[in-house]
Amino acid sequence: MPSLFDRSEINGLILENRVFRSATWEGLATPQGECTDQLVAFVSRLAEGGVGLIISSFTYVLEGGRGLPKMAGLDRDDYVPGYQKLTSAVHERGGKIALQLVHAGAQTRAKWIEGHTAIAPSAIEDRTYRTLPREMTKADIEEIVEAFGQAARRGVEAGFDAIELHGAHGYLLNQFVSPLCNHRTDRYGGSVENRARFACEVYQRVRDEVGSHFPVLIKMNCDDFIPGGATPDDWLYLARQLSALGIDAIEVSGGTPASGKLTPNRTGIGKVNKEAYFLSHARRIREAVEVPLILVGGLRSPSLLEHILSELTVDYFSLSRPFIREPHLVQRWQAGDLSKARCISCNLCFRTSLEDTGLTCAYERKLAERGRKPSGA
Repeated sequence: MPSLFDRSEINGLILENRVFRSATWEGLATPQGECTDQLVAFVSRLAEGGVGLIISSFTYVLEGGRGLPKMAGLDRDDYVPGYQKLTSAVHERGGKIALQLVHAGAQTRAKWIEGHTAIAPSAIEDRTYRTLPREMTKADIEEIVEAFGQAARRGVEAGFDAIELHGAHGYLLNQFVSPLCNHRTDRYGGSVENRARFACEVYQRVRDEVGSHFPVLIKMNCDDFIPGGATPDDWLYLARQLSALGIDAIEVSGGTPASGKLTPNRTGIGKVNKEAYFLSHARRIREAVEVPLILVGGLRSPSLLEHILSELTVDYFSLSRPFIREPHLVQRWQAGDLSKARCISCNLCFRTSLEDTGLTCAYERKLAERGRKPSGA
């Protein structure tokens, strides 16, 4: 029976435990997307804390695909040395790190992609960002597929241990799968087979670049949780297609910024029955594919993770917010303190990424300002 702290392997990558750090936006890159000492220090703490696999910094593959300010980018060869410092710091501390690649599509704003025009499968205004993109041409599609491949090549050169494609949360790969965003009438629109084509081509180009013995993962939705969006059946189709093509693992997430209260994503996860809100969807995907599954979504209690693991539904667990407050969470659990993560799921950490200090726990900062000892100290 597998255990949370088993050693395991994904396509030759040896992992010391089954707890991953899910990628997020730290706001710690330069405005041009370069790696900084702040980002290296942030990720180093996660490696010191015993995270099995750090999936770091959702990273754009082209400047026009930047989705937020001070977002990491790997669209230029001369950025590679900076990210080599990042991976070296992780490896020196015994950690492993994956590079998440993304194109934001319509989920951006003009000020973040100055000099570029937002593009998307169809010229449909994004409901959250209020950005009206230009419909992508075949040349645009070919350029972005190639950009993913070249960014993956740079990731390997920079020393990352795996590549993860961001196919969830309303970004470009998700936009192609979604009938709400994709009204195309060519081979990339209409049927689910066509709508899934772009994601499959991106994966195949990345695979061609990194080779068969390098781990390639995808983070994808289980459901868009929005009327007219991609359905569980749509995502199940993509999971099967990618499995057949040789994807090494699937991180199961869900929802988009436009989903609002329809998504099961939660704040205030105070009880164990509010955790693991994508588990039922992961079970359905598990029945369809044999590749390793990574579950994300409100995970806080190691006892629950062990229980889920015993069901053989998923193989790994991915957390983001808990590690913002407790970068040494895995180390604490391994030492025998199996109390749940101290994250209160207030979601205020997202706002801190807009500040000069970058991503921090807003609750811990509030405690410090009041002169109280942080609970995680």
